[in-house]
Amino acid sequence: MVKVGVIGAGFSSLSSACFLAKEGFEVHVFEKHDKVGGRCRKFEAQGFVFDMGPSWYWMPEVFEQFFNAFGKKVADYYELVRLDPSYKVFFPTSEVEIPSTVKALKELFEQWEPGAGERLEVFLKEAAFKYELGINKIVHKPGLSVFEFLDKEVILGALKMHVFTSFDAYTRKYFSDKRILQLLEFPILFLGATAKTTPALYSLMNYADMQLGTWYPKKGMHEIVNGMKQLAEELGVKFHFNANVDAITVENGAVTGVDYNNGEHQNLDKLIAGADYQFVESKLLPKEYRNYSDDYWQKRKLAPSSLLFYLGVNKKVAGLEHHNLFFDEEFELHSKEIYDTPQWPTKPLFYVCVPSKTDDTVAPQGSENMFVLMPLATGIEDNETIREKYYHLLLSRIEKRTGVSIREHVVYKRSYAINDFVADYNAFKGNAYGLANTLDQTAILKPSIINKKVKGLFYTGQLTVPGPGVPPSIISGEIVAKELMKSL
Repeated sequence: MVKVGVIGAGFSSLSSACFLAKEGFEVHVFEKHDKVGGRCRKFEAQGFVFDMGPSWYWMPEVFEQFFNAFGKKVADYYELVRLDPSYKVFFPTSEVEIPSTVKALKELFEQWEPGAGERLEVFLKEAAFKYELGINKIVHKPGLSVFEFLDKEVILGALKMHVFTSFDAYTRKYFSDKRILQLLEFPILFLGATAKTTPALYSLMNYADMQLGTWYPKKGMHEIVNGMKQLAEELGVKFHFNANVDAITVENGAVTGVDYNNGEHQNLDKLIAGADYQFVESKLLPKEYRNYSDDYWQKRKLAPSSLLFYLGVNKKVAGLEHHNLFFDEEFELHSKEIYDTPQWPTKPLFYVCVPSKTDDTVAPQGSENMFVLMPLATGIEDNETIREKYYHLLLSRIEKRTGVSIREHVVYKRSYAINDFVADYNAFKGNAYGLANTLDQTAILKPSIINKKVKGLFYTGQLTVPGPGVPPSIISGEIVAKELMKSL
């Protein structure tokens, strides 16, 4: 039996482990923490249950397809509810709940800009085409050769994908109202790059948002990884927790195992690295076995890091929904301070998640579970003094817009930012989401899933194909598992 190791227990690693175990491989997962999930871990404090990372559940069919591949379904592991409204947006002088149906959304857009309702229908029709072709064809490619894309359907659909048009230019062909443009651009700002440097291909995210809807797994996002772990164990995957990998061992140009916890060793025939790609290359492999140089990594464009606050509030907070976007300052300035002139933002945009609005299991009765996230440049200074400054800045704006006093009712508070991403996940420059979705970092231009110098070593996760986000990470794990099988 072929013995495969997987470093890390995030979404991509769990996905790889399941697909390999299904095919009869002996799979061992090495996780430095005491639980699965990676960035989607949870923690509990004073009766509050906090998801540590991802909080948006989009592209529900990707999750369903994953479990279906094993003769299972999502409902076997967790219960989904669709959110309505999908989320709430605070603009400078107004606020609006974004409806969950396209019909209601068209009516809202029409109120803001005459004709925008009908144009939204056309925009979403094009986005649907990109989504179907992108998710079913392009996203599942391993990114190893340009010849992968010599597919009749991909070639014929290439012009409709608007790969060489910027997201900024594309959306402005349809709409001029600032609020509409901000709604369309927010997945780009929060997860990837500026709208001016992101291909219009990524309007497929707007289809995911507006057509497919925003969902929530009851008891929290960590229920997804709990379900994946349960499935993995049903398939025979062996988990090694508190197992910090120190080195990848190589003999005669082939991977032979991993050293972990300063002295323990596991012999392996193949290895998938689901930990941070740059960390694996620079810290776990001798220089002669690395795919990429330090200079290569320094030139990569990273998606943002984040400043997070996990707050337990001992009263209910009116005026907020489950998901809330504070777009009460300029998009352009914050975007520039993330990507062009990396610094702590002058007038930040931010996001507030209040899962206790939907789920009474995540907070004590009469209390609120709040998760505040501010996108942030990577690789900049991070300390408690700076965090505290932004805590008061963000809470002041929430209190002002909701008219509710919050700070004096905070009974639990924890901050999390760049230094924590580095310490917990070995994240390159403290990134939270991986590489930016720019044209020169798409598909075959992403870091390769195969180590070209070490036989049997593969990579998965947000720094390789298909890219950042939970659904892409699950797909990444499947892609890499299949490439490993092909190598035998």
